[in-house]
Amino acid sequence: MDPIKNPFSPGAGSPPPELAGRAPVLEQARVLLGRVLIGKPEKSLMLTGLRGVGKTVLLNEVRRMAQQAGYRTLLVEAHEDKALGPLIAAPLKAVFFELDRMAQTGDRVRRGLRVLRSFLGGLKVKMGELEIGLDIDPETGAADSGDIEIDLPNLFEALGEAAKEKSSAVAILIDEIQYLSQKELGAVIMAMHRMQQRQLPVVLLGAGLPVLPGLAGESKSYAERLFAFPDVGALSEVDSNRAISEPALAEGVTLSDTALAETYRLTRGYPYFIQEWGYQMWNLATISPIELEVVQSAAESVIRRLDQNFFRVRFDRLTPGEKNFLRAMAQLGSGAIRSGDIANCLGVKVNSIGPVRAKLIKKGMIYSPAYGDIAFTVPLFDEFMKRAMPNFVAKG
Repeated sequence: MDPIKNPFSPGAGSPPPELAGRAPVLEQARVLLGRVLIGKPEKSLMLTGLRGVGKTVLLNEVRRMAQQAGYRTLLVEAHEDKALGPLIAAPLKAVFFELDRMAQTGDRVRRGLRVLRSFLGGLKVKMGELEIGLDIDPETGAADSGDIEIDLPNLFEALGEAAKEKSSAVAILIDEIQYLSQKELGAVIMAMHRMQQRQLPVVLLGAGLPVLPGLAGESKSYAERLFAFPDVGALSEVDSNRAISEPALAEGVTLSDTALAETYRLTRGYPYFIQEWGYQMWNLATISPIELEVVQSAAESVIRRLDQNFFRVRFDRLTPGEKNFLRAMAQLGSGAIRSGDIANCLGVKVNSIGPVRAKLIKKGMIYSPAYGDIAFTVPLFDEFMKRAMPNFVAKG
């Protein structure tokens, strides 16, 4: 096969050649965008799922849909070490300027920029650090308290009023939204509550780990009435086969049924792994159809690439104690694990592992699918931990 024509694209957020199995989520997004654009209320979306299921790809696809529908859009990626205010300020300025260039007359956009200037002042940061460059007087008393739960709803309200005046709408997209602090997440929820109360044309589309519904509910009890939380999971075998076979067929290549079945078994339907296997299979194959032996031969290359990149970047962020905790989890299986069983495996008391557990949840390495249980947020990470720490010995 010609490697230049390889249709598969493993990478963080890289769009796959075939977006299989995601039609229900995209339909939810289409309805949301359409209803808000005509002034009808609808729940915003928070996509949840493990690493490697394609949440970022979906977020980018929804952004494209929003832009085609006439929305102004801004996309930011939350970070555990960065505050939301400085992160969102520059993209908001760009949206206000886009609205300002639209044909309709009015002063709501200029007011919105003044409110944004006030918001920046409330952040107590230097303007130069944000590279905003807003040469405009602030709107005194608006979004300048320094409390993001007060200021962000006021800022979103000014944005929504500006968009409404221009007969437009705004889509705010936040990836890795679980990294927002509880106060920041609460501010976002309150801001969207204000949008719904005022029926302003602003929608929020977030993406995060499975902890997100719980975090939102803990932050504000009414979050479930403002947002839908579609679960983005592994693909079914039928959709997994489509994700592999249709891009290959577009290049004149087919795969045998046994090759497809083995690919599904190895990838378990996770889109990122499908792209990795597809990429390596294509480069190893010499003739069409691609047979089972090619899939099996590709496994060594795929696992090596995953270990060096997808898994290793997460492993290297861990302390020795965190690595031992995750290795004990891996020893106990790939599904949900009881905290007490991990403590027994490590030979310690269960209350002593609480701080490490909390840090790993904050780092996005594990989550709690049910009370007392924890699971990996990264598919197949248990197998990687066994390869990375082969000399681990359980103590209990």
